[in-house]
Amino acid sequence: MKKIIVTAAVCACIALTNVNAQELKMPQPSSTQSVSQDFGLGSISVIYSRPNVKGRKIFGELVPFGKVWRTGANAATVITFSEEVKINGETIPAGKYALFSIPAEKEWTVILNKNTEQWGAYTYKESDEFKRFKVQAQQINSAVETFTIQFTNVFPTSAQLELVWDKTLIPLKLTTEVDSKVMTGIDEAMKGEKKPYFQAAQYYFANGKDLKKTLEWMNAAEAADPKAPWVKAMKARVQLKMGDKKGAAATAEAGIKAAKVMNNEEYVGINTQLLTDAKK
Repeated sequence: MKKIIVTAAVCACIALTNVNAQELKMPQPSSTQSVSQDFGLGSISVIYSRPNVKGRKIFGELVPFGKVWRTGANAATVITFSEEVKINGETIPAGKYALFSIPAEKEWTVILNKNTEQWGAYTYKESDEFKRFKVQAQQINSAVETFTIQFTNVFPTSAQLELVWDKTLIPLKLTTEVDSKVMTGIDEAMKGEKKPYFQAAQYYFANGKDLKKTLEWMNAAEAADPKAPWVKAMKARVQLKMGDKKGAAATAEAGIKAAKVMNNEEYVGINTQLLTDAKK
């Protein structure tokens, strides 16, 4: 009986050890990051692992020149486009792709691969490739310790996707077409019961469309919400652009009063600046 009890105790200890081992958590040597960026009318997201320099020579040694690299660590880096975009002028349909690259001293090859379920580049197949891009490598002054994928210079229809590690930066130019989609959306929305006058006028104004139509919509937006100082400010901008300084001044003054009633200092300032511009 004593032997049975001892054996049971040992088994219990082993079981407890196994449970504890399963629960053990440790930091990843190469941390995972998810990056998401709104772009055009959609979004772009990237999931990747981020190795560190750790005093090593990276490109040409740790990451050999002329060989396919996973563009990160661990599992293949995955980039997802919710809508069609262009990379360096090449059309990329909406979808999910693995992001690989072939580093070189002066010019990299960046690759979109259709197989997103890969660990590293060990089983890489060129037949799974969707598109390749030739990109000039840029040298930067300040070394980046942790491999980074980032979006910079983000505008409504253009942005830059950058791969940065150590003293090397690889830029990819992203572009998208939205004007035809937005214009179609505005036309359809204006057929509905609740018309988006303010939003439509903002888009027309920002993109150099018909100013007469823009002012018409701003008048409708003002009639629908006469106490809104942001509507007054937008209307004053339109009037200024049309050369109607007298009308812009009157609208801006009304905007200042409306903003003070709401205790909205931001739009007191905006309308005050517009009034100043109108009086020049």
